[in-house]
Amino acid sequence: MSRIGKKPIVIPKGVEVKIDKNTIEVKGPKGSLVESFDKSMTYELEDGVLTVLRPNDSKKIKALHGLTRTLIYNMIIGVTEGYKKELEIVGTGYRASKNGKKLALTLGFSHPLELEDPKGIEVEVPSANSIIIKGNNKQQVGAYAAYIREFRHPEPYKGKGIKYVDEHIRRKVGKTGK
Repeated sequence: MSRIGKKPIVIPKGVEVKIDKNTIEVKGPKGSLVESFDKSMTYELEDGVLTVLRPNDSKKIKALHGLTRTLIYNMIIGVTEGYKKELEIVGTGYRASKNGKKLALTLGFSHPLELEDPKGIEVEVPSANSIIIKGNNKQQVGAYAAYIREFRHPEPYKGKGIKYVDEHIRRKVGKTGK
């Protein structure tokens, strides 16, 4: 069996899980998430413990087994604790600000970029050079953080751009002038 797939998922107090064939709905203090999974997987929910079972040992099913278990676990973590990504803006004149539900980014373009907050995502700007993205769906939080980062990738010479807080930029040596 898959090492990850065979691990049972302990459902914490305050979290409600509903299983309807291949659709799983998880409700908790931070909201609810609904996701559909592969039809070949089966689920057992007993005494606050959810286990994902697979029908056979084919290579595709083995891969789906661990993936399905991890996605369900991420849903449970999302509705209890939530997910958070922190971005840092590095560069002279680069900054972020929040105007209601819009994130305004000044990144050296001729005009500031205004991005509407996606549904289910909360964006905070504690200072002019940091952005915090929060939500209960891990995939949406990561995708929105990557989308914001795409506007100015950190460059290797001066390190200017938008980077994750825990990201390390490999620096290159610039030209030597004579």
